[in-house]
Amino acid sequence: MSALLTKIPENIPQDIRKIRIENSHLTELPRGSFSNVSALEYLWLNFNNITVMHLKSLEDLQALKELRLQGNKLSSVPWTAFQDTPALKILDLKHNRLDVLPEHALRFLPNLTYLDLSSNQLTVISRDVFSSWPVYQRSQRAEGSMAHTANAVLALHGNPWICDCRLRGFVQFIKSIGPPIILMNSYLTCSSPKFREGKFFHEVELNSCMKPLTSALETNLTVPVGLNVTLTCYVQASPSPTVWWTYAHKLLRAFNVSTEPVGEETLRSELHIAAARPMDAGSYSCWAANFLGNASVGIALRVGEQALGAVPATTATAGPAPGGGAEGGTAHVEVRIAKQTVYGITLEWRAAAAEPGDTWYTLHLGRYDAARKDTVSVGPGVHTYSVGDLLPATKYEVCVAVRDQAPRKGQCVVFVTGSDVSQLEQREKLIHIVVIICAMVLAVPAGMYACTAEARPGCVAR
Repeated sequence: MSALLTKIPENIPQDIRKIRIENSHLTELPRGSFSNVSALEYLWLNFNNITVMHLKSLEDLQALKELRLQGNKLSSVPWTAFQDTPALKILDLKHNRLDVLPEHALRFLPNLTYLDLSSNQLTVISRDVFSSWPVYQRSQRAEGSMAHTANAVLALHGNPWICDCRLRGFVQFIKSIGPPIILMNSYLTCSSPKFREGKFFHEVELNSCMKPLTSALETNLTVPVGLNVTLTCYVQASPSPTVWWTYAHKLLRAFNVSTEPVGEETLRSELHIAAARPMDAGSYSCWAANFLGNASVGIALRVGEQALGAVPATTATAGPAPGGGAEGGTAHVEVRIAKQTVYGITLEWRAAAAEPGDTWYTLHLGRYDAARKDTVSVGPGVHTYSVGDLLPATKYEVCVAVRDQAPRKGQCVVFVTGSDVSQLEQREKLIHIVVIICAMVLAVPAGMYACTAEARPGCVAR
């Protein structure tokens, strides 16, 4: 107990029947860890730091009845290793990091009467894991007959179960389980998705898994120039899918996309386009995918000069403009690059607006030759913005305009990102190298001069 052991001791007497090493520093169970102790029946290795268990770590332990590995750091177990322990009755793996149980996991534990998998990281389990367990198979054969089967205790509580369609078979198994299989804690609870968090298994009804189905209320939109546009699609799927938008077969930046659940198996995804311009017109696609497949729906957007009865945002109106006296009724914005790195920039801007504290801005950023730029809205009171995921050695254009207004000439900045090791960084490295070399060159004659000036025996030799 609490010994500073880093490996299994050697030369253990062959007739030892019980070994207990706890609160020590074991990190692995190598091959043949106890092959010289074939009489071993009880092995307790709780509260160590075991992360690896070799496929043949239990070799020659035909008499082993009890194995306890509580409180270690096992993220997986080589379940076929239990072919070497046919007499095993108790297996304790609680408080580890197990996140997967393969379907064959319990196949090699024919005489197990106690299995503790509580407080691990299990999220999804197939019902087949237990249907292939010999103890469960015997209990099914004995059901309705006079045959007696020994009870088996199963502990599965304390795991972060994801209660979606993938867990449907396992939840049904837990609901139907009964003697001789006994749950140590029958109140298993869901950890996710959020609308099922904290619910007991017996309270939920899970549907079958479903490939995504995508739809949109409007697949053809026509809007005037300068109008904010939101494209909306709905996705039905189980389990919950990944959703993304594309334009001209290119993935759109996620900061213009919002996705939220509107039902147990339905998501609503919205793509926001600020101050639409003719170059924003085209075909947009909303995509969704889960492990069963993917689907998409297309939305065609047309941006006209003026919709019926609407006044474009760039048209001057009578009297002073809301932007504060800017030419043509459009507020003027001065933009500059405050900082630039290989992969990004930091922008700063000032606007001639009557109420700058209430003014929203729209940033248009993209490659210089791109017909369409990505857009992002920035709230009132903010006058800086950083972008950090640009491509190196690429020419970009960035424009800042008051929201609902198209950017004007003079409100855009064109810049080129550096190469993977930018010229600026290369120059800094070169300066550092030159400084170091100069220091070395200057230091040598200075040291020699000081040495010879001392005129002491042995100085030159040193």
